[in-house]
Amino acid sequence: MAEPRQINPFLRQVLELGPTVAFFLVYLRLRDETITLAGTDYSGFIVATLIFVPILLVAMGILWRLTGTLSRMQIFTAVLVIFFGGLTAWFNDERFFKMKTTIVWGSLAAILGIGLLQGRSYLEWVMAGMMPMRHEGWMILTRRLCLAFATLAAANEVVWRTMSTDAWVKIETFGFPLALFAFMWWQLVALQPYVIEDEAE
Repeated sequence: MAEPRQINPFLRQVLELGPTVAFFLVYLRLRDETITLAGTDYSGFIVATLIFVPILLVAMGILWRLTGTLSRMQIFTAVLVIFFGGLTAWFNDERFFKMKTTIVWGSLAAILGIGLLQGRSYLEWVMAGMMPMRHEGWMILTRRLCLAFATLAAANEVVWRTMSTDAWVKIETFGFPLALFAFMWWQLVALQPYVIEDEAE
């Protein structure tokens, strides 16, 4: 398999995070609106969801064209966005799109959990080449990340079921990503003793 082509890191971030930011901005613009399409009234949230889907697909297409590859996680997320975005529009019910986040985090927790039950770290299998670390470190990271994903899935259920759509959009766009970023940063620091140093250095 051909190696992925390197692109400007800033451009990669724009392509990966841009669609979510665009959804947030479109939602802010339309949240108080009711739009009639083909004789059916849709809330601003649902219209923002419908706009988000093609933006995400275009961004992923550009990323694939530039790098020659997409991660399994990106493809999995895109499939869920299309599926639940379609259900949201078809049933005119925003709950479907909100549940998508629970399924993404829950699926990741389940995948890592299955590996742990087998005494394996799927993270190590996927990422060992990018971050050399002893097996014990990978197992610790896998257990912690499995718990973190399960916590995010549960938190999303609590947020969308008990809070306003405004609150969910803001937490989905900024709260969950920042929490995961902070968690991963903590892990990079905490697991330094398990990192395999390059002897040449």
